[in-house]
Formats: sequence, structure tokens, C-alpha cells
Amino acid sequence: MIYELRVYDCLPGKLPALLQRFSDHTLGIWDSHGIRQAGFFTTVIGENSNRLTYFLAWQSLAEREAKWAAFVADPAWHKARDDSERHGPIIASIGSQLLAPTGFSSVK
Repeated sequence: MIYELRVYDCLPGKLPALLQRFSDHTLGIWDSHGIRQAGFFTTVIGENSNRLTYFLAWQSLAEREAKWAAFVADPAWHKARDDSERHGPIIASIGSQLLAPTGFSSVK
């Protein structure tokens, strides 16, 4: 397994719109493509209270490439994104890292 750590920094006051987009649309679209989430988090104490952090679980890099490409090309995703940003952008930046668990990790 590999895990993808994704960090979305929202524009001020826009985190609720991003959370709604994930809960109402993105997760269902991911399900249709077989994308597995491994946890979502908001920042309680830390450098950015407008941040959403989450993990995706992948069997391999090839799986990630195929399923992520299908997701980003999906018209349902484009509609959800465009509808959520009809009053302007909600995300300031997105970061992503692909991580492999160590031999002693409780997550494999």
C-alpha cells in the first residue's frame, strides 16, 4: 500500500464550502471510481485553520494514476467543482505527497 497525503489550504472563510463539496459530491464520485479515503482532518490547533488534510489509500502507483485520471476527467466532478466555485475560488493551494509505510508502522 501507498498513501497519498493531500493538503488543501482554503481561502479565508471558504473551508465550509470545500467540506460540503467533499461530503455532498466528491466522496460519491470517488466511490464510483474505486478511490479509497483513509481519513479526513481539519486543523484544530496549528498554522492554518482554513486547511483540510486527508489521506487516500492506493494499492500501487499504477492504480493511483489510472483511478485519479478517471476521476479528474469525470464530468460529474467538473460540475461539482464548478458549482462550488460559482461565486469564486475556494482553494488557495493544494499539496500532495505519496508515502510508503515503514516496516514498523501500525498502518501497512
